[in-house]
Amino acid sequence: MKKLTLWVTGLAISATACAQNPTAVKYGSLITAADAKRHLSILASDEFEGRETGKPGAEKAANYIAAEFKKLGLQAPVKGSYFLDVPLVENMVTVSPLTLNGQSFMNWKDFVYQGSAETKVNSNEVVFVGFGTADELAGTDIAGKVVVWINEDKPEAGKEANTGYRMNAARQAIVKAIMEKKPALVLAVNEGLTAVLARFNGVNPSGAGRLTIKKATADEKKDTSAPLFMVTGPVADAALKASGKSYADLKAAAKAGKQTQVIKGTAAVTISSTTKDVKAVDVLGFMPGSDPKLKDEVLVFSAHYDHIGLNLRPGATDKVNNGADDDGSGTTGILEIARAFSQAKKDGKGPRRSVLFLGNVGEEKGLLGSEYYTDHPVFPLANTIADLNIDMIGRVGEEYIGKPDSANYVYSIGSNMLSSDLHKIGEEANNTYTKMKLDYKYDDPNDPNRFYYRSDHYNFARYNVPIIFYFNGVHADYHAPGDEVSKINFPLLAKRAQLAFYTGWELANRDNRPVVDKADAAKGTR
Repeated sequence: MKKLTLWVTGLAISATACAQNPTAVKYGSLITAADAKRHLSILASDEFEGRETGKPGAEKAANYIAAEFKKLGLQAPVKGSYFLDVPLVENMVTVSPLTLNGQSFMNWKDFVYQGSAETKVNSNEVVFVGFGTADELAGTDIAGKVVVWINEDKPEAGKEANTGYRMNAARQAIVKAIMEKKPALVLAVNEGLTAVLARFNGVNPSGAGRLTIKKATADEKKDTSAPLFMVTGPVADAALKASGKSYADLKAAAKAGKQTQVIKGTAAVTISSTTKDVKAVDVLGFMPGSDPKLKDEVLVFSAHYDHIGLNLRPGATDKVNNGADDDGSGTTGILEIARAFSQAKKDGKGPRRSVLFLGNVGEEKGLLGSEYYTDHPVFPLANTIADLNIDMIGRVGEEYIGKPDSANYVYSIGSNMLSSDLHKIGEEANNTYTKMKLDYKYDDPNDPNRFYYRSDHYNFARYNVPIIFYFNGVHADYHAPGDEVSKINFPLLAKRAQLAFYTGWELANRDNRPVVDKADAAKGTR
């Protein structure tokens, strides 16, 4: 029903679509597959080593983007520089074997810990809390104990349960409730993790520590919450050994009702860490607006230029995660859009509002570059009218492979979350110029993928800046060495970039900025 509603709405709007603006068409047509291929063949080459934040490849990418901005005549808005320093800290964590009732388990082989808190756990009690519902946690003393929790959605009649290991909002809320009770260690169990960890064989695939934004003051609160380990079924079996039942037995019982159980048993692990500063930059290119009344307002086009770096998996033959689609395609898109706007400005047709082209670093490490920019904006966020974020626009996602519209679609995410105006502007731009299928599937608040919270636009949305996130969907090469330039559909990349350009052209030139009328929709936990 929802898809049908969107389809009918699209027809209604297309019937009243605006006439094309010849000036917009002239400059939008400058965005071509050939030029996109030229940029991406460089950015996603082996020379850039996967563009991992803090590594030489990312620095090369930043320099390339800045050089292109300079060629286009964009201003360097950070005190005469194209670079905004993003102060990061790398926390290198060492996790000892996790010992449960005499059995030992290894990080990245049997479990995953990606936190940064230093701690030493020695506990003689294990508490199985089932699915961690309010009933299961009520009255249960877990302070100083090891908690075993089923990291899945609890089945409900008539509703399909999400059993993946990635935590949605509901499960994140459960983790928060558990942590408030001060356990010593949380073991989040998901049997699907076994297949994932089999690819790593005890080796951290990034080979690096966790990156965070460096705190401004030394007295900022340290993370004192209990470590959370994502664990497999065998780890849970070892933790629950003294109960005389397997994890599968207790899980089945938990599905039937409240099954909190305190079990005697031993658990021990030590986590230590070291830190070092990491150099990273966002890349900014700025075009001032031509209208004296509107030039203080800023439209942002964003894309992250970082990726996940070298492939360190044992036995790998392809050593580079090139990130052609993720997000070399989006970075290429904003370079092409910048070129179109720059030519318009040279011809005396520049945008009325100012435009910022923002290449973010650290997206793959937790949206760090966009977080830092929005917390320390070069241009006031109160004057920022929208962020059009482009993250993966060069491929056909797995849900569209073999479909009739596979070469003419894009997922549009978040356009209606904060501003009805922006949603209408995005649809009208599409119906007038590109006529693609706009798929709003991932706007569903119950989307288990939570894509709305997983790219750089979200940090603008946190500050109630309206956003649109353009996305092609995931595919078999997502975060894998197979994400190569040879697999990019350049005509489709160019068309999606044109859609972002035409939407931005309207936003930069219309009389009124989009009204924020749904501010509460931005709230959430990523």
